[in-house]
Amino acid sequence: MSFVSASKRLLTLTVSQSSAFCRCVTAKISSRSPLACVQTQALRRGICSSQVTQPLRSENKVTVNFVNRDGEKITVKANPGDTLLDVVIDQDLDFDGFGACEGTLACSTCHLVFDEEVFKQLGPITDEEMDMLDLAYGLTDTSRLGCQICLTKALDGMTARVPESVADIRQSDGSA
Repeated sequence: MSFVSASKRLLTLTVSQSSAFCRCVTAKISSRSPLACVQTQALRRGICSSQVTQPLRSENKVTVNFVNRDGEKITVKANPGDTLLDVVIDQDLDFDGFGACEGTLACSTCHLVFDEEVFKQLGPITDEEMDMLDLAYGLTDTSRLGCQICLTKALDGMTARVPESVADIRQSDGSA
């Protein structure tokens, strides 16, 4: 298990029990860190109730464009710090089978394809994410998992394409 995966699990378990820990973690994690994304999610869900969050104003939002399986472009506004999986769920976007494991890095159903310029801005890819991407249909050199992409202002206006099909074990007929 990687440091990031172990840290996410520890943070998920511990943050719900201690808002003091939450304040400490917030002060120590840089905004480009994958853990900062987990912290932002915890704050957004109200786990760290002692934190004061800013009102959701449009100038604090990031524009994200999705191209669905039918080729339709869907444009939404999202909060910096949200993952692309969070955006799909929060905006109630209908991408069949998307995010089956709810962001636990246990599937590849949130597989997205990016333009080369955007892909270079996404940050490093972990070994665990690469392992899951190996299971994805339509894998490209610019593929990533939406649950691992944390939005920043630098990604404002980005486009993510949803592949034509998804590898979802829940949709198999059970035959080997």
